[in-house]
Amino acid sequence: MSIRAFRMEDLPVITDIANRAWKTIKIMSRDALGDEISDLCNPEGDSVTKGRQIEQCAAQTPENIFVCERNGKIVGFITFYLEDNLIGTINNNASDPDCGEKGVGQEMYQAVFEHFKSKGMKAAKVTTGLDYAHAPARKAYLRAGFDRELRSVTYYRTLD
Repeated sequence: MSIRAFRMEDLPVITDIANRAWKTIKIMSRDALGDEISDLCNPEGDSVTKGRQIEQCAAQTPENIFVCERNGKIVGFITFYLEDNLIGTINNNASDPDCGEKGVGQEMYQAVFEHFKSKGMKAAKVTTGLDYAHAPARKAYLRAGFDRELRSVTYYRTLD
């Protein structure tokens, strides 16, 4: 397995991975929020929203995307950014849910941690949901060594 810098020709593959990887999360979110708020949050549709975020990152900061390849095939991606307070933030990341490969996430996290260190970052952070659909992500982040947390909740309401 290898981790490498993103290339623009990777974009269709990683947006497809993102949209498929977030499918369960989008279903859970729609169930929790209802159609009206979900449609406001995802005006282009649940099935493409995460891919659109990846496209935006690629357009604005392509240097903040790494891809993971195994046997010449992209099996995952990770986006991140560096903050002035010396904290590197992992943003959208996923492994291909259909690739059947193990350890993709852990390999990507370790590569990003090394990148953060090389850029002078002193800590790393990641944010994820507390719901059942994010349970695999929480488990992966704990395995990657994240050992401190702040919990929060986001409330929504419609304005009649």
